[in-house]
Amino acid sequence: MRKANWLLLAMALLLSVFLAACSGGSSSEGDNSGDDTETTEGTDTEGEGETEGGEASGEQVLNLLDTSQIPTMDSSHATDAVAFQYLGETMEGLYRLGENAEPVPGIAEGEPEVSEDGITWTIKLREDAVWSNGDPVTAHDFVFAWRRAINPDTGSEYGPFMMNDVLKNATAINNGEAEVEELGVEAVSDYELKITLEKAVPYFHSLLTFGTYLPQNEKFVTEQGDDYALTSENLIFNGPFVLEDWDPKANEQWTLKKNEDYWDAETVQLEEINVSVVKETSTSVNLYDTGEVDRASLTAEFVEQYAGTEDYRTLPEPTLFYLKMNQENEALANQDIRKAIAMAINKQDLVDVILANGSIPANAAVPVDFTTHPESGEDFRDLNGDLLTTDKEAAKEHWQAGLDALGVDSVELGYLGGDTETATEMDAYIKNQLEETLEGLTVNISSVPFEERLARDEASDYDIQNSGWGPDYLDPSTWLNMWTSDSPYMTMNYHNEEYDALIKEANNELLTDLPARYNNFLEAEKVLMDDAAIAPLYQRSRAYLWRPSVKGVLFQPMGADFSYKWAYIEE
Repeated sequence: MRKANWLLLAMALLLSVFLAACSGGSSSEGDNSGDDTETTEGTDTEGEGETEGGEASGEQVLNLLDTSQIPTMDSSHATDAVAFQYLGETMEGLYRLGENAEPVPGIAEGEPEVSEDGITWTIKLREDAVWSNGDPVTAHDFVFAWRRAINPDTGSEYGPFMMNDVLKNATAINNGEAEVEELGVEAVSDYELKITLEKAVPYFHSLLTFGTYLPQNEKFVTEQGDDYALTSENLIFNGPFVLEDWDPKANEQWTLKKNEDYWDAETVQLEEINVSVVKETSTSVNLYDTGEVDRASLTAEFVEQYAGTEDYRTLPEPTLFYLKMNQENEALANQDIRKAIAMAINKQDLVDVILANGSIPANAAVPVDFTTHPESGEDFRDLNGDLLTTDKEAAKEHWQAGLDALGVDSVELGYLGGDTETATEMDAYIKNQLEETLEGLTVNISSVPFEERLARDEASDYDIQNSGWGPDYLDPSTWLNMWTSDSPYMTMNYHNEEYDALIKEANNELLTDLPARYNNFLEAEKVLMDDAAIAPLYQRSRAYLWRPSVKGVLFQPMGADFSYKWAYIEE
């Protein structure tokens, strides 16, 4: 079928550019809060991470660091890369991402049976999968979890974001216009799942690898009540590892242990993964140098010291960072003010000096080397080019025009950023760039923990926010759907009828006309950037010290950043 062929082509192209990028990269970390993207990221091998051809030897224990506590382990409420990372290690959906960014069967016994019109998907489940409490994993667990995610009473952000206009009746249920039992998912039997879509969705197979589509055990979730997923004691698992010692109110360490009851346990070679939260890069590097951890993220000051060594790795990503500007603020409701802010920051110096990790300036809303036109094969970025670049003189002109329209000679704005070392350095640089270029502007930075930043974003409690996004599936809509008026992630009060119409048409009438659909996305991005709805900053690459003995770790540009199912240590 044409749509399926297009998706496979997109995946193959994505793999090829990632392999090329990883073989020649040269730099360091650099996001606004350590490794905390607001959401997530196909797959490439990390370091020397081939999943075949090596042999495990020595103690199979991996010691890692993270920059943030896990915000939640409830797949109905997860919205960020940290949560999806550990859900991906401990839980198994119908499919998971394997090598080459391709969905491989998880709880599904094999590939889905898809109707000719692409609307009905029938999936048979394997009968040897169990939860860590011994219960079998059945089709009913998927029905329960998906209904829970879309139920308005649950208050899930990602349920509507990932299911509306995808699963039949999801939008109506989320709007309170239909009962949750009408969602397009049915347990035909214990081991057969029937999924009915609202329309043919060309990227649905990859959606099924995503965390929101994980199963949940209804009996266990109900018994736990409000305590469900608050600690590792209130969770059960069906994935490669089980989570132990996780209590976000009591400590900042946790452990993943091999799940001996996992259906594919013989593939899993790591016996244990220990994780500690460390926000300071210098501490992380010291722990790596003393042999206490097996990976450490690097900031600019450490790149020169370690670049070229055996342990040094860089990973380019299709992850963008940008400033969100809340138009509830009178000044930010002015297009000239937004354009001034977007054009006032020297993004080249930001990536070369502050980050120094191979990140590149971003001048639009969709990353480079992510998707290609279904007819011409040209990259999205090559087709649309740079749309919102650094131009300090133009920024000053827009700033003055905005001040004149507001009838003021100064503006004071709050700036919501992260509390990690990288975040605070970057935010200080951006504040300096804005205040130095735009006369009369005062920027007040609030550096807060990742969990608080997520909560304040959801509540629209910010003026400007340094934010990041990694793709959830392989399609331009994973970026552009965010900025529609009815998006669950529209926390910055931006509305443009032309933009909404272009995205709506692309996701509905044009679903079977892929070239026209793609062209709509190109036009929508131009509208978004002409409005300066967001101020693009950079496309991330990350630099690491990475123990050469650690093999088989898959890097994933959507969902969890890494997959450790096939990882092993070869001493």
